[in-house]
Amino acid sequence: MTRVPDPTPTDAGDTVMPDHTPDHEAVRAVQPPTDTMVAGDPAGAAAGSDPGSDPAADGDATHRDRWAVTSVVVAAGLIAVCVAAALAAIVPSRTEIPGLPSAGEFTDLALPAVKAIFDFAAAGTVGWLLAAAVLVPPQRSGIFDVGGYRSVRAASLAASVWCAAAVALIPLTLSDALGRPIDQSLSADRVVAGISILDTVRAALIVAVVAALIAVIARIVLRPGWAGVLLAGALVALVAQANTGHSAQSGSHDVAVDTMIFHLAGITVWIGGLIAFLGLARQHVAHLDVIARRYSTVALIAFIVVAASGLGNAWVRIAYLPDLWLTDYGRLVLLKAGLLTTLGCIGYLHRRYTLPAIMERNNRRPLIRLAVVEIGIMAATIGVAAALARTATPPPSAVAPSDIELALGYDLDGPPSVTNLLVDWRFDWLLGVAVIVAAVLYVIGVSRLRRRGDNWPAGRTVAWLIGCAMVLLATSSGLGRYAQAQFSIHMIAHMMLGMVAPILLVLGGPISLALRVLPAARRGQVPGLREAIVSGLHSRPARFITHPLVVFPLFVGSFYAIYFTSLFQVMITSHVGHLAMNVHFLVVGYLYYWVIIGIDPSPRRVQPFVKLALLIGALPFHAFFGLALMNSHQVLAADYYNGLALPWVTDLVGEQRLGGAIAWGATELPMIIVMIALLSQWARSDEKEARRSDRAGARAVDDELDAYNRMLAGLADRDRVAGDIPAHDGGAGETDR
Repeated sequence: MTRVPDPTPTDAGDTVMPDHTPDHEAVRAVQPPTDTMVAGDPAGAAAGSDPGSDPAADGDATHRDRWAVTSVVVAAGLIAVCVAAALAAIVPSRTEIPGLPSAGEFTDLALPAVKAIFDFAAAGTVGWLLAAAVLVPPQRSGIFDVGGYRSVRAASLAASVWCAAAVALIPLTLSDALGRPIDQSLSADRVVAGISILDTVRAALIVAVVAALIAVIARIVLRPGWAGVLLAGALVALVAQANTGHSAQSGSHDVAVDTMIFHLAGITVWIGGLIAFLGLARQHVAHLDVIARRYSTVALIAFIVVAASGLGNAWVRIAYLPDLWLTDYGRLVLLKAGLLTTLGCIGYLHRRYTLPAIMERNNRRPLIRLAVVEIGIMAATIGVAAALARTATPPPSAVAPSDIELALGYDLDGPPSVTNLLVDWRFDWLLGVAVIVAAVLYVIGVSRLRRRGDNWPAGRTVAWLIGCAMVLLATSSGLGRYAQAQFSIHMIAHMMLGMVAPILLVLGGPISLALRVLPAARRGQVPGLREAIVSGLHSRPARFITHPLVVFPLFVGSFYAIYFTSLFQVMITSHVGHLAMNVHFLVVGYLYYWVIIGIDPSPRRVQPFVKLALLIGALPFHAFFGLALMNSHQVLAADYYNGLALPWVTDLVGEQRLGGAIAWGATELPMIIVMIALLSQWARSDEKEARRSDRAGARAVDDELDAYNRMLAGLADRDRVAGDIPAHDGGAGETDR
């Protein structure tokens, strides 16, 4: 395992301060922008103003631009609220039945309006964090420049609005669910009961907490890496929303939840990124051409994700094609699809006309004008989506779903067999898509290296592709299909995701491949993705998470923390919880084996005997975990498995003991693979050290020989010089006389 080299001007995008930098420039490079700098950089360079412009005028223009952007955002929010409330008044959320309680007109109109504010504020939060973490290049010191600092401050404000909207959703959702006016739904007992029973209320509470943390922490963040952490937290909060509403109901809810996660993430990044881009363009920030190019790539990916996931979600919800124009839900789907198509056309105009105008002529006006119209249409789309979330879906097909299908989202065709496990696939739209994209990107990277004339070990490519195939097999094949219904099959998938696939993925060396493929920023250029990877490897969080005293208990303790607490009951009963378990096993396993046998650059150097201790030390913990399950008498997640009532599983304790035996015996193969890889790396390391010593010895011998030759040459030169001087003796004096 090699240590990451210190950043150099060629490796890390000029992260080292040049020696000729004046003292006042160095001080400015390591200090965060002040409020004065936010209002308008006096020097003009930080704010991207033209040389020779009036500083005061530039500051006033920036101040007016900031208010102009705020006005656009507020107007867009009002558009979203009005569209949502109007559609809620036109399209009823349910059929009114005489005699049944009703939440009242206030709740019927206020709930979609507040939901529109909620969605719009979420987009703003994610967009500004995206700008701070990805779009705006930082200073060479790694600290935000003025544009990045403004972005996190704006994200803090948007997160505050997001938190307030989430809190307001709790009583409105309770009122709608209970069928009571809002003033009768605010008692403490009903709020607590709603949080424990209703997923929608619980999700709103989770978002409120996450948004409040973002609003506070974003005020003290000064580096893109930490902005990226906040961005990841905001996107995770959206996952809780994906598991509510129509997506969590009726059959195929696993596909509906997966596609909704993609849909929410895509549309939030798309809309929020545009808001941030417009704000940065109006405020004359530096490197606007780089920001435009980066956002253009992000927006294109987001549009593809939104379009594909929207089609998938509508396909799950609509059983018959005529329902698209015969039902209120279908008509709203068509309206939303039309708005998204319009936005796609506007995106094409951006890529065709406005972005080249910025990058080639530094002309911002066409982009700003078109972006204002685009944000208005996006706000209307959010309003339609808020109303769509409360509209009743079309009636399902005549086939009544079974209890298993209602619980899992799909049915099972009899007991598991070798044929079922290998052939009966149900694609995982999250991890399945992720590993396919990872495999494709890896192959593209290897192809670029070979076209460039560089070599890449074929064994690494084979290991990476097999590792991706193992993840796909564990999540999307019949193995993944039965894993959520039977504990023994679940344990097989767990071992594959946590102990087998990570080994192969680590041996693939994806970080090394990325560092060799991605171009390095030259002196004077802004840092790119390669520099971000290098900076991430050098960061304190990376050094902390790869510390042996952190990664070892994280890897070993996960077994006990999940399975021997109530956490397993909570996670296995939810599709999102099941996804979280799979991602956790894969990520933790990757970190553990990266420290032991990773060929990628590591944030810290670990001695060989420590690696061996990490490997051998986990064996007794795994063995005890398996033995504890094999000797257990109490069923884990008993309510869940009893509710499934699989006819071929009559003994849940026996099924659990079988899973324990699988966990106990599944450690041998990974141990052999890791031991072979570790010994092989040690042997190659010894060979490299021996060759290095031989070269050093050869250089020492050559240096001695060169010194001896130089000495002889010096003596010869001295003798030659002495021979050219005439001898001084008495004969000459006598002749003169």
